Amino acid sequence: MKFSMIFEAQLSNPTPERERQVINDCVEQAVYAEEMGFDRIWAVEHHSLSQYAHMSASEIFLTWVAARTSRIRIGHGVVTMPFGYQHPVRVAERAAMLDVLSGGRVDIGSGRGATKQEMSMYGVRPDDTYPQMEEALRIFSAAWREEQFEWHGSIDIGPGAILPRPVQDPHPPLFMACSKHDTLKLAAELGIGALVMGFAGADDVRAMRAVYDEAIATRSGERCVSTEVNNHFSALCPTIVLDDAERALRIGTRGQRFFAESIAHWYGNSPAPTGEDEDEDHVAVMARDRDELVARLHDANIPARPVDTGTYNADHAYGTAGTAIAYVEKLRQIGVDEVMCLIQMGTVPQEACMETIRQWGETVIPHFRALEGEK
Repeated sequence: MKFSMIFEAQLSNPTPERERQVINDCVEQAVYAEEMGFDRIWAVEHHSLSQYAHMSASEIFLTWVAARTSRIRIGHGVVTMPFGYQHPVRVAERAAMLDVLSGGRVDIGSGRGATKQEMSMYGVRPDDTYPQMEEALRIFSAAWREEQFEWHGSIDIGPGAILPRPVQDPHPPLFMACSKHDTLKLAAELGIGALVMGFAGADDVRAMRAVYDEAIATRSGERCVSTEVNNHFSALCPTIVLDDAERALRIGTRGQRFFAESIAHWYGNSPAPTGEDEDEDHVAVMARDRDELVARLHDANIPARPVDTGTYNADHAYGTAGTAIAYVEKLRQIGVDEVMCLIQMGTVPQEACMETIRQWGETVIPHFRALEGEK
């Protein structure tokens, strides 16, 4: 089992000065993650989503981190793939260049960038997001495997060479962000790894693992985007770990509430998030908000699925290192290939992030390495 961290560059009460600080704080966390034994970092790509994600140019962030590290893998979690955001050849060139400079440490996740805010900034049409994301993945696979490349689909490319060539042969591993069962099935059918981006907890992770495995078992291979199949399943693990378990729970649930309100704002037109007091009972507030959401969905005759309500579930790795070990053990029993720690949330102070990374590196990760017979 692998261990990683994901970065949104999330920020409450943003100002230019605070924005610069949070981005540099993320770099500090990522570099420390390598020292503490993490296997990979992921960086999102979002555009114009104030407070929720200030990571608009993740390729720059990842390059900066790669230059300051030597071992940890560098993951795009994810690149927005529709062509309005960026031409697929440009993504392939940037990824290959980073793979060369990092010594073959790059992973590429795909996403749609499907908020109204983001699509309006780039002129992307909602109906194009799924087909163009899939087509971009096919373009990458072919472009990196062929010395002379051309493509004739919804866009025409080449002929020409994609330079430089990546270090990883034939190309870096491919992934997809998956927040619902349909996208898990699609990732499996395309033969790419699943980045399960959700807060719904271990029971939902178990259900999503089953959906992914079933789709892998029944796929014909006709839709696979590459000759290189990646069946890696990575699951989100929100976590704050401190010696003071009660404070870790307060800080973690406060950050998660901010995250949930940010998602509701940009994906559901709810009010903008606020930076609530640390001492407020955020578990109770999230439970109330979840119940209100379920009621609204019921009134609209829409089933309440974990993907809708999961952001309000506070049962995660918030507490001491022992709490984190117990939660990760659930994920290990489910068969998760990678635990993707979400530590950097909009209201979490830097010192709590760094202490959490230290506790995972000194206690949590070694516990599971020992179980697997690793040193």
